[in-house]
Amino acid sequence: MDTADVIILGGGLVGLTLATALDAHGLTSIVIDPADPAAQLAPGFDGRASAVASASWRMLQAIGVADRLDGQGCPIRSIQVSDGLVGGGLAFDADPTDGPLGIMFENRRLRTALRESALAAGGVTVLQPAAAASTVRDADGVRVTLTDGRVLSAPLLIAAEGRASPTREAAGIRIARWRYAHHAIIGGIYHERPHDGVAHEIFYPAGPFAILPMLDDADGRHRSAIVWTVAERDGPAMLALPDRAFLAEATKRMGGLLGSIDANGPRAAYPLGFHHAAHITGRRLALVGDAAHGIHPIAGQGLNLGFRDVAALVQVLVEGARLGLDFGDAQVLARYERWRALDTFLVASTTDGLTRLFGLPGRTAAVVRRFGLAAVQRIPALKDRFMAEARGESGDLPELLAGRCA
Repeated sequence: MDTADVIILGGGLVGLTLATALDAHGLTSIVIDPADPAAQLAPGFDGRASAVASASWRMLQAIGVADRLDGQGCPIRSIQVSDGLVGGGLAFDADPTDGPLGIMFENRRLRTALRESALAAGGVTVLQPAAAASTVRDADGVRVTLTDGRVLSAPLLIAAEGRASPTREAAGIRIARWRYAHHAIIGGIYHERPHDGVAHEIFYPAGPFAILPMLDDADGRHRSAIVWTVAERDGPAMLALPDRAFLAEATKRMGGLLGSIDANGPRAAYPLGFHHAAHITGRRLALVGDAAHGIHPIAGQGLNLGFRDVAALVQVLVEGARLGLDFGDAQVLARYERWRALDTFLVASTTDGLTRLFGLPGRTAAVVRRFGLAAVQRIPALKDRFMAEARGESGDLPELLAGRCA
C-alpha cells in the first residue's frame, strides 16, 4: 500500500499547485487525475488563459514554479473598467514600485510548468491517467482504491476535482447553486495596435466583454485573449459563426480599441453558473478550488481564489504538523474552514452582485453604474480596497501569498 501525508484527487492547476507547495514544506502527496496528460499539454494556444494575481505569483515564486514560467506571461499594468463604450469609467493602474497587478498566462503554459514542478518534486507522486474506484474515510485514515486495484492511504483526502466534484457530492456537502443564463465565449485575437499591458472590462447588459493582454507571438503580432459573456440562447449561434462574422461582432463590442483584429486559435464556450459549498471540510476531507466554490469570471478571480485556498491549507497543515497533530484532525480542518469561509463568501457575493448590477437594462441603471464607477475613481480609500482585491492582497494573508514558506 502506497502512503503519503495527503491524497489529492484532481491534477489541474489548483491540485498540482497544492502538491508542489506541500513538497516545498517537506510534506508528501499523491495526486490522482483521470485526464490524459498528452491532451492537456498539447502545443498551440487553445484560447484558455488566466490572470495570476500578484499575491498568487509570489506563492508560485516561493514554491519554485515561477522560474519555469519566466518570460511566458504578460504583465497587467492597468485594468480599465467601463459601462459600454462611453467615456469615463474606472482605471486601476499599477504602481511601478509594486510591480504589475497580475500576469496573464496561457493555461497550457501554467499546466506545463506545474506538472514539471510536481514531477521534479521528491515528495509528489503523480498518477495520471488514474481514477479512484472507491474511497474510505474513517477514524483510521483515508484509503483510496484505484480502478487498477492499487490501494493508497493517507491521513487526509483533498478534493481538487473542479465544479462537479464527485467527492464533494459523495460526502453529502450541500451547495448553493444557480445558473446565470449566460455563456462565456473564450478565444484569442490578434490586433493591430499594442495593448500596452492594459486589460479591459467592458460591461454590456448582456454581459461583460473582457480583453486580456497576452505576449506578442514569435512574429511580433499583438495578441489578447477575450472572454465574451452572451445570453445563453445566443451562445451556440455565436460559437458557430464563421470567423469573419464573429470578428465583426467582436469589433463592435471593442469599439476599435485595438484597431483591426483577426482570429488566433479556436473558440470555446461554457455555461456560467455560481456555486458555494456550505462547508469546505468533512471527515478527513478538505475541498479546494472549484470543488469548494465557483464564481462568475467577471473579475478574473476564480483561479486566484483556488490559489488562496492552497496557501491557507498548506499553512494550516504545516503548523498542525509542528504541533504533532494528525493532518485529518478535526481541529486542523476547522481552522482551514474558518480561515477561508469569509474570504470566499465575500468574493463570491461581490462577483455575483456585480454580475446582476451590470446586467440591469435601461438608462436609469446605466446612470447608477456610471455614477458608482466615477465615485470609486474619485475616492482613494475605496479604490485602494478594490486594488488590493485585484492583487489578491486583502484579508488575513497566508505566508505563501506574501512570498514566504510557512
